[in-house]
Parts: sequence; C-alpha cells; structure tokens
Amino acid sequence: MWKNDSLVGIQNLLLQDRLGKAVTMFENYLLTYPQRFDTGQLIDIKNNYQLLVDYWRKGFDDPRRNQLYKELSRRLFVLLNNVLLTDRMAHSSFFMQSYQHSSVFRRSFSISGLKASLESFVTNIAMLELEPEHLRQSRKSQLYAEHQQLQSNLFDYLITSEAMTDWQKDEFLDLLLSPTVDSFDQQLIVSALMLSAMMSFDMNKFHLLTSVYRLTTDEQLRQRALVGWVFAADADKASLYPEMHEIVSQLCSDEQCLNELTELQIQIVYCMQADNDSQTIKSEIMPDLIKGNNIRITRQGIVEMEEDKLEDILHPDSTERNMERMEASMRKMADMQRRGSDIYFAGFSQMKRFPFFSTASNWFLPFYPQHPGIAHIWNQSKGQRFLHLITSLGAFCDSDKYSFVLAFEQVLSHLPAQMLQMVENGEATPMAIGGEVPNEEQSKPAFMRRMYLQNLYRFFRLYSYRSEFINPFESSLAIIFSNKLFNGTPLEAHFPEVVSFLMKRKMQREAISVLQNISEQQRGFQYYLVMGQLRLAQKVNDGLSATACFKEALALEPDNEQALRGYARSLYSEQRYDEALDAFERLLSLKPDNRSIELNVAVCLIDLKRYDEALKLLYKLNYEEADDERVNRVLAWCLTLLGKYEQALKIYESLLASDKPSADDLLNNAFCLWFKKDVAGAENLFRRLLSQQADSEFSLENELLVVEHALLLEHGLTDIDIHLMLDLLAA
Repeated sequence: MWKNDSLVGIQNLLLQDRLGKAVTMFENYLLTYPQRFDTGQLIDIKNNYQLLVDYWRKGFDDPRRNQLYKELSRRLFVLLNNVLLTDRMAHSSFFMQSYQHSSVFRRSFSISGLKASLESFVTNIAMLELEPEHLRQSRKSQLYAEHQQLQSNLFDYLITSEAMTDWQKDEFLDLLLSPTVDSFDQQLIVSALMLSAMMSFDMNKFHLLTSVYRLTTDEQLRQRALVGWVFAADADKASLYPEMHEIVSQLCSDEQCLNELTELQIQIVYCMQADNDSQTIKSEIMPDLIKGNNIRITRQGIVEMEEDKLEDILHPDSTERNMERMEASMRKMADMQRRGSDIYFAGFSQMKRFPFFSTASNWFLPFYPQHPGIAHIWNQSKGQRFLHLITSLGAFCDSDKYSFVLAFEQVLSHLPAQMLQMVENGEATPMAIGGEVPNEEQSKPAFMRRMYLQNLYRFFRLYSYRSEFINPFESSLAIIFSNKLFNGTPLEAHFPEVVSFLMKRKMQREAISVLQNISEQQRGFQYYLVMGQLRLAQKVNDGLSATACFKEALALEPDNEQALRGYARSLYSEQRYDEALDAFERLLSLKPDNRSIELNVAVCLIDLKRYDEALKLLYKLNYEEADDERVNRVLAWCLTLLGKYEQALKIYESLLASDKPSADDLLNNAFCLWFKKDVAGAENLFRRLLSQQADSEFSLENELLVVEHALLLEHGLTDIDIHLMLDLLAA
C-alpha cells in the first residue's frame, strides 16, 4: 500500500502540537514540487502563525492564543490531508482512474445539483406508470442505466474527495436525511464517505456519519452509518479534534447504541473467521449433505440418481440414517448462519470475477433487480420464479445476490428439470442451504448490519484493487473495542462480554487489547479474572502478576471457583506451596470429591514433603479409579520420594507401556532407578528420553545440575555421580 513517510512525519508533528516545525517541514516539502501544489494556503497559515508568535514574544496576554493555535493546526492538517490525497492518486492507478472517471462529473458538481438529480430519478420512476405500456420498459431501462452511471461517478468522486467543509457537511446531511432521495443512493453515499474517511481522516465526514446514525429513520441507512463512523473513528487524531471524545461519549450514553456496538464487534469477528467456518462446512457438513440424498454432482451438472434396490435390501435402515445425518448437517449449517457465521463466503468468492465487479461502486450497492448489469437476466421467463425466491429467502448479502443472478444462466442449465418444474409451478420452495430467513428476521437491524459487513468483507478480500484500501477486518483494526475513543465510556460495561467471546474463539491477543482499554476505575471482577488467566498462560506479562490479578478478583467475588482455582495455580507456579495448598483445600470445600482438586492437594503435600498425607489421598483416588494415569503418575513419584522403589517401578512399567510415554514419566522413572542404585537402568531411560526430546529445547544437563539438583543430593547422589552420568551419556 502507498505511503508517504515525509507527509506522515509532518502529520505526526501536528498531532504532537509541534505546529511551527510542521509548517517549516511542510513548506520545504511543497517547494520540492512547485508545479504540483499551490502554496497559497500554507503561506496564509504561516503568516498567521508568525503573527501569533510575535504577539506572544512581546508579552501580550491573548486569551484566544490556545484556540488560534489549534485552529491553525487543524487548517494545516486539512491542507496536509489534501496533499496526501493528491500524492496517493499520483502513485495509484486505481485512484487516478477513479479521479479521471469522475472528472466531468466533478467539474459541474454541487450538492444541491446532486440532490436535484437524485430526486428527479425518484420522480421519473414514479411517473413511468403514466407511460404507455409499450414504451414503459425501454424508458425504465434508460432511466436506470443513466442513474447507474450517476451512482458510479458519484462513488468515484467521493472516494477521491478532499476534506469536507462545514457547509458541505450540512448540505450532505440534508441530502442523506431527505425522504425524497432514494435510500439506495443514500446508502451508497454513506459507504463512499466511510472509505474516504478511513483512508484520510476527515472530522467533518466523521461527524456527518455519526449525525446520520443518530437522526435517520431508515434502518438500512442507519446501520451503514454505524459501521461507517466506527471504522472511520481514529483515536490518534483526537489530540487535534478532542470533540471526537464528546461525540462518541454522547453516542455511548444511549443503551441501544451500546448494544449495537457490542453486536457489531461480535459480527466483525465472525466475518474475520469466514475461512475457518468455510473449512468446517467443507470437511464436516458437505459430505453428509451429499451422502444423504439421491443426487450427484457431475461434470454435466446435478443428476438425480435412481434408488439402489440392492442397498435397500442389504441395509434397509441406511436411507433413514443418511437422511438423519443430512438433516443434522442442515441444522448445523443453519445454526452457524443464525449465530452470525459467514457460511456462503467460500462458495460465492469464486463468483466475483464477472465484469460487474470491476466497478467499485457495485460492491456497495444494495441489491435491486433493475440494475443494468443484471436486469436482462432477472426478467427472463425461464427459471424466473426460482431466481426470485432464492434471492428473497436466503441469507445472502447484496454482493452474493448479484453474483447468484449473474451466474444463474449457468446454474439454470445444471438444475434437475423436475426440481425446477416444481418450483415454477409453486409446488416447492428452493430453500438455501442454511435455511430460509423469514422477512421478520431480515427486517431486524442486526441482520441488516451482518449482511452489510459481509458485503464489506468480500470487497476487502476479493476486489482486484483491495490493496489500495485500509482493510478494517485486519486483526489490528477489527477489534473496535480496543479503540481508545471508547475508553471511559459506558461501553466499558460491555467489554467483559466481548472479552469472553474472544476467549472462547481462542483470540487471546485480541481479548488482551480490549481488556487493556478498560479504564482503571471500571476494572471489575471479569477484568482481573481474565487477565489473571492470560498472565498464568504467559500470554501477557505486563502489570500485575497472575496471583495479584486473581487476588483482586477474589476480593470482589470470594467464592468464585474460577478465580480460586486460578489463584491456587498461580501460587503453585510461584512455589508458594503452603498458600497454594490452602487455596486448593478451600476450593475442595466448595467442590467436594472433585478428583482434579484432590490431586492438586496431593501434589502440594508432596512439594511440602508431607508424603504420608499425600500417599493416603493418592491411594484413595487410585482405589476409586485404578486406570487414571494422572493419579498413577503422582502416586509413582510419591512412592519414589518415600523410597518405595519397587512399588513405584510397577506403576512406571504401566505408564511407559505406550509407544511415546511422556517425558516426565521417563525422567521420573530414571530417577527412581538411580535412587535404587540401578545406574544402567537409569542410563537407558535417560538415553530414551534424550532421543525422544531430540528436536526440542530440553536439556538434561540443566535438569540434573539446576532444576532437580537439590533433590538428587537429598536422595544420596553426589555431584560426582551426576557428572559421571552426564559424561556417560555424552560418550
């Protein structure tokens, strides 16, 4: 992706309130390209800055000095962004093409003129009913073709537009809230503004998107505006535009907004994991779907197979079992779709190579059958009912609906004739895999938002010029809850829900970024519990220790089992065995007869050298379940430490019977033999251990001379014994 380090460096100076240095560096930069940039605005900013400095040096007490300084910084920031845009176009064939494509449109552009054109389209479409029937269709096609060209020009103009002025913001807001402008046009404009603001932050565009979100009564438009302002929100620019904090705080004072932001974050994650979900469908669901019916996919298309009479005789219940498996797979896919998984991404990703998708605006247009790119297919008589039903009932995003229509002519020729006839006669409904979605569900804000996000995901993954854009689905940007603008807002109350969701999906790094965005005064039980778990797993090592985190969590919920278990484990990892034992015994009082906790108690007793107490507990656990390897492993080691080598060796014989026994069992068995003075037997097991761990960072020398050195001396071995063993193994 294009980047101008010089201009970005000047931008960073502005964000650090270094206006004077930024002016000087920007002036030097523009002098390098005198033929490309007009320096008039910069000269005016420089003169005003110098005037401010002169008054300051003379000791004048100007109450507006700070405000003027900020205003000049903002003016320079806007000018800088416009220069950045020009430089981007000079180095990008895509943006240069977009700029040139809309050049004629740009020269005559005015927002009032645009609004008049958009309103005129709505009026003309309504007036078609008065046209003679034989002229209506051709006139309709002409109107939609002209309008689609306007949409494309407008989209290209907006994504290459400079920073918006205050009056432009107000006029666009009037247009976007107008009931006389088609909602589809308003939605396209909002998407273009989002892309523009993401590439080059513009406070007026950000403010416009938040205003549309607050004020519109059109739910589809409202959800696009929500996604737009969230993706455009750039906390790094808040030092220059502190009112961003105020705007976001006001939005977050509304409970509906908080719920929608939470849903949005979860939906974004589902989009990010489309590839994983596609693999699940391919490996776990599709085999049963194909196996469970009497159709086969061949080079000639979908072929209905005759029933296998012999199979029915030999396995009379196989058909029923196959059908049950198929229905279970259908339910599983429908459940994935309802939870938010993008179940169609893999299938439709191959259908984005049509020329239709070379036009950037088409990726963002709501689906409408009159689009000139698909109208001729939509209106054909053959298979029309099938096409209309599948696009209205399935949970397809707009982009996939366009793909399906474009591919329909090929699909139609491969459909079984009997299936198509039943649909056309109204005897059956073509249900999409994953289940049809009732109109009531499709009218919900969460569904609208999910479909729009899937549109965006396809654009940022599949569009041929996707590398020219900032991808909001990259992990560093997709976790919107880590945005510092949400720090200290009521949205923090929803952070634990999102953290829990991320943890379940094994996205620990992303969960940490959300946790670290919680302000200190809002750090409650969930924060300390999860942060303790992450620190215990060594996923993060800054701030409080794992033990301190769990202790804070227990102070808030003293009897919480998760927190108490984590506290005990963290104490044990710090070799604070007395305290760990107390914690495990307290946990055992809450969960009596829990084998895992009892085993942890026994391990603590062993480390405290209270072997007889540990042995008593371990014999009890072994009696209850003789084949529990976890118990047997600890029991064998306890017997070893007590000097009961023969009993221990019998257990080790069982533990080492597998093809690849654990490294701990090999090491402990070797120690047992060595303590028993069976040096040859210990040597053999050490060699086996070294062979098994050859590709790891395991160091037997470190184990014998550092980790277990005191234990070996305690059991009668000397440093000479250890060195002799190491020399023997090295020979």
